[in-house]
Amino acid sequence: MDKLEKLRPVGRLEQCSTARHSLGFYNNVAVTASYTLPGPFTLPVKDYIYKACEILISQHPVLSAIPIGEDTKEPYFARLPEIDLSTPVSFQERTGPFPRLDEADSELDAVLQAQHNTPFEAPSPHWRLHVLTDPADNRRFTAVFVFHHAIGDGTSGKAFHRTFLQAMRSTASLAPGEAQQLIRSPQSPLLPNVEELHTLPLSIPFLAGALFREKIWSSTDPGLWAGSEVRLPLETNVRHVVIPKPVASSFKDSCRREATTITAALQTLVARAILTHVPNRFTSVHLSGAMSTRRWMPDTITDDSIGVWVQDYSDEYTRQAVTSEAFPWAEAKRSRETIERVLQLKGKNAGPNLLKYVGDFHEELYRSKVGKHRKASFEVSNIGALGVGEQEAEQPQVGRVVFSQSASVTGSAIEVSVASGGDGCLVLAFTWQTDVVDSTLMSSIIDQATGEVHGACAL
Repeated sequence: MDKLEKLRPVGRLEQCSTARHSLGFYNNVAVTASYTLPGPFTLPVKDYIYKACEILISQHPVLSAIPIGEDTKEPYFARLPEIDLSTPVSFQERTGPFPRLDEADSELDAVLQAQHNTPFEAPSPHWRLHVLTDPADNRRFTAVFVFHHAIGDGTSGKAFHRTFLQAMRSTASLAPGEAQQLIRSPQSPLLPNVEELHTLPLSIPFLAGALFREKIWSSTDPGLWAGSEVRLPLETNVRHVVIPKPVASSFKDSCRREATTITAALQTLVARAILTHVPNRFTSVHLSGAMSTRRWMPDTITDDSIGVWVQDYSDEYTRQAVTSEAFPWAEAKRSRETIERVLQLKGKNAGPNLLKYVGDFHEELYRSKVGKHRKASFEVSNIGALGVGEQEAEQPQVGRVVFSQSASVTGSAIEVSVASGGDGCLVLAFTWQTDVVDSTLMSSIIDQATGEVHGACAL
């Protein structure tokens, strides 16, 4: 690996992911999409997928880059000279029927769980495309794009599928034998990391408060529920739920009517579901949210770019505020206002801005936290709609989209990843670490959260 072409150092935000990946604290991210090919696409589906992957590797140089030295203080990206697609791309035939529009996909949950529990190893590409084929219809398949968080954020997974769909549409005239398995890597440079593109400013009061809490004294609310203490080993559990298009549309209308957003309402209803089912001695939960920062980047970074441009934000929910008999729309509106205040800062005073003060990512951010109280109860990360517009019947089409991620040893006890696809369904993927959250409790939280979305539409 020392002979690989060195590209650029891993950025500070990217280094959070290389450090925790090397420690086994967090494995990967996944964005899954289901596709349907039209009748004229008569070659084996593998041919079209290989050709589309070739096109994407040429468009996104990070797909042929891997981090080297993850266990060191100075990791860097290196370029693989070529990619044998038989390594990152795999195929699996479904044992049951393709799921209907209004139902979850248990086979997909099993695949996602296996993928999220499988880290990457150099010198293999640090992404995988696992394809679930339909035995009853060879024109339909589900493509699970799994990737290292240092090469892409959640929106990057959406970008992959949007450009993958464009690539699939361009393969209509693909000839037999034209698709290649061995792909030469492009020579284009990697896109810049966030530290190169944004000043990441910090106010003196914010910096002083953060350093005081980290270095001197940090209180722990005895009434905060956040799962177990930080512990190993990492084992991710996955379950996704599908909100059908009519319900999702009605839920969106309800949010708009109540002067809030889908993200803010989902944060509120997940907090409500948790506090309904944990013991009464727990009086609050802490949200750690994820927000794309692409809107503040130069024009070279678009929604179709693959890279890591994201920040965190937080919010608090109390039992008194969210467990009333009626759904607490006032809390959902307050949550929207919290998000708007963060957006108005345009990247100022965000968590990633503090990374310049970290000397040892592995020790300070991760190893030192094992055995201590967890600070975050749950995360909601919403990458929104895939955004492919009207789809024509004579072109390849994309349907269901599922966004999911590995559980995080030092992160939130529960992670809720949200997306919607070409089928108009809203999909919530819940992930949690074994022995951090009880599986029976998780089932109750998921069922109530799902019911709350349906119930909110009836108000």
